[in-house]
Amino acid sequence: MIDDFDLIVSSFQSQYGLRLSKELPAGMSWDEFTDLLSGISPDTALGRIVAIRAEEDEEILKHFTPEQRRIRREWRNKQAMKVSEEDRDKFLEAMKQAFIDMAGGVNG
Repeated sequence: MIDDFDLIVSSFQSQYGLRLSKELPAGMSWDEFTDLLSGISPDTALGRIVAIRAEEDEEILKHFTPEQRRIRREWRNKQAMKVSEEDRDKFLEAMKQAFIDMAGGVNG
């Protein structure tokens, strides 16, 4: 998620008109953030990248541009080196705490 934060920021701005740099410190909760993130449209910067990464249809893959192939290959290589479930959970908890701290320590 950290690698995609610029895409998240851009997508929140284009889809919701929200500037995360202002919304997070103003009190956006983690639950609200994750709800909005899960509703990101495929027409946003993040949505387009996620669609490229997740594509499995061989017919569609045949027509990918070199840039789309690079994006998908890099993602798949990164996923192949995935960390353990415990490490992932620790990372997600740290991200959650970072957002809580940015919101002034308010959890809700």
